[in-house]
Amino acid sequence: MSILGTIIQKSAKLGALVDNPRHTPVELQYQQLMELLREARYTAFGLEYGFHELMWADDPIEAFKKAVPATDYNGIYEKWWSKSHLEDASDVCWPGVVPYYALSSGTSQSASKYIPITEDLLRGMKKVSRRLFFDLTNYGIPASQYTKQMLMIGSSTQLQRQGNHWFGDLSGILGLNRPFIMERLYRPGRHITDLTEWGDRIEKIADEAPGWDVGFAAGNPMWLQLMLERIVDKHGVKNIHELWPNFSLFVHGGVLIDPYIPSLAGLFREPILYLDSYTASEGFFAYQQHPENRSMKLMTDSGIFFEFVPFNDKNFNEDGDLRSEQPESLRLDEVKEGVHYALLLNTVAGVWRYLLGDTIQFTNVENAEIRVTGRTKQFLSACGEHVSIDNLSAAVRAVDEQLRAGVGEFSVAAVREGTGWAHQWFVSLENPAVTEEEFVRVIDAELSRLNDDYAVERRYALRQVRAKFLPNEVFMNWLSKRGKMNGQAKVPRVLKGVQLADFEEFIK
Repeated sequence: MSILGTIIQKSAKLGALVDNPRHTPVELQYQQLMELLREARYTAFGLEYGFHELMWADDPIEAFKKAVPATDYNGIYEKWWSKSHLEDASDVCWPGVVPYYALSSGTSQSASKYIPITEDLLRGMKKVSRRLFFDLTNYGIPASQYTKQMLMIGSSTQLQRQGNHWFGDLSGILGLNRPFIMERLYRPGRHITDLTEWGDRIEKIADEAPGWDVGFAAGNPMWLQLMLERIVDKHGVKNIHELWPNFSLFVHGGVLIDPYIPSLAGLFREPILYLDSYTASEGFFAYQQHPENRSMKLMTDSGIFFEFVPFNDKNFNEDGDLRSEQPESLRLDEVKEGVHYALLLNTVAGVWRYLLGDTIQFTNVENAEIRVTGRTKQFLSACGEHVSIDNLSAAVRAVDEQLRAGVGEFSVAAVREGTGWAHQWFVSLENPAVTEEEFVRVIDAELSRLNDDYAVERRYALRQVRAKFLPNEVFMNWLSKRGKMNGQAKVPRVLKGVQLADFEEFIK
């Protein structure tokens, strides 16, 4: 098997060289938009907005931005996607009939969203997955490791039929479209992934886990932790390496990994490698290429043209919604490092000037390297504190390091406190010796160190910081109540409005 591993490793190194784009990210993005306009010019959307004429404009990018309004999910679904989804109409926003719709498990809204998935988008996602596999050679993994199995933590592959299309969670759709040649290396297998209940899948995985030789895992950190805890508990072992001695790398996405690392470490006998990826129902956008650089490389030639909207009061209201159909929108050669940007997407699935809802920062503009900082609707900024999700995660990490708290899940809400505001934390901890006062002290000090706006507001409008400790099961049960128990769901880090009221009512 080591000979086979060596062959696979060398092939991956060669693949990384051959598949490496020869053009700059800016050039690739220009080409990408031109390809999108050309392919969609005779769709209903392309005819409405004159894609054929836009292709011949002096500056096609600027002409495109002026002609096509920016929108969110509700805007594009009601006018366009509903025709292909509910009526099975063809050539609406992309040529042909849409074969799949991904049910979004985003946390900004409780209702399911139907995101179109086309064969072209699946090809783009496979292209990025292939590059990620090639770049595993940057992580110093032994050749023998390439023959080990990969555990995919996702939703059910039992999709539902509606008209001429299928719908289900993205991970389930991808599970049905994996290359056949790779099928034997994937676990848990269709006999398990076809199970519709998440709890049933976990139990079946725990049953069969001792017979597997897993070297890699991919998925949401929260669900990996739940799965490994169940396996360890069921078989009475101290850590997962007693069953899977070759487990060495976790490709994670969906949420920031930092808050989960301390609790995950307790499930391992030895340290493992973490590789960050950025995937949503709308596409596979970026991944971490090198272990020493936690930034992710933006994929600029995989069927997606990106626009970057500065996340500020000019472009967004207090609820995180766009103020205008024509916001300030920058292209890749206009962005700056360290600025929060919201993403507008244009893709080979008929997604046009679509507000994804995530915010990013560039860490290296020339190489198009980014990090995800939060959600437009999940920034804490009730009184101008402008706290991002990565600020919250970093502060939680400090609590773990200073207090050995063993933080599990957490959410934060801004609530009225007289004429000012308070931050209310809801947290699960493993260490019962840590008090709510100690938690607040460290959290408050760390956020003040990380964020100047927070430090200023703590002296004025942000009057108090409070914490309420809850069992981890409370968060899981709340997700279950909301129909979010699947491999892609995650606990929202910031609670607002109806979602906050629902959570507070639940914990009563």
